[in-house]
Amino acid sequence: QVQLVESGGGLVQAGASLRISCLASGRTPGGMGWFRQAPGKERLFVAGISWSSSDTRYADSVKGRFTISRDNAKNTMDLEMISLKPEDTAVYYCAARMSPVAANHDYEYSYWGQGTQVTVSS
Repeated sequence: QVQLVESGGGLVQAGASLRISCLASGRTPGGMGWFRQAPGKERLFVAGISWSSSDTRYADSVKGRFTISRDNAKNTMDLEMISLKPEDTAVYYCAARMSPVAANHDYEYSYWGQGTQVTVSS
């Protein structure tokens, strides 16, 4: 089992930066990712990273603005977000899978955190 806890969400203005983090406990996860869900909308892929960090993937909507990273020694994964837009407002979820490969789809992940709210005001 893998337990995931997100932190670092908050309210920021458009154009600001924010870093959110995910702490994993229990078994060491393989591939990890971030998803987000806006009110009334489906949960969408944001970014993914392989266990080795050699493979990182991003949704087109965040490419060039968001950076995913992880520290396996600390069992943490971060999402650095710059140039935030109001449309980035959502609950951000950390996800993990035992396969070491990065993945883009929510059905490929077995473990989920409770989510952290990110709100970007215009």
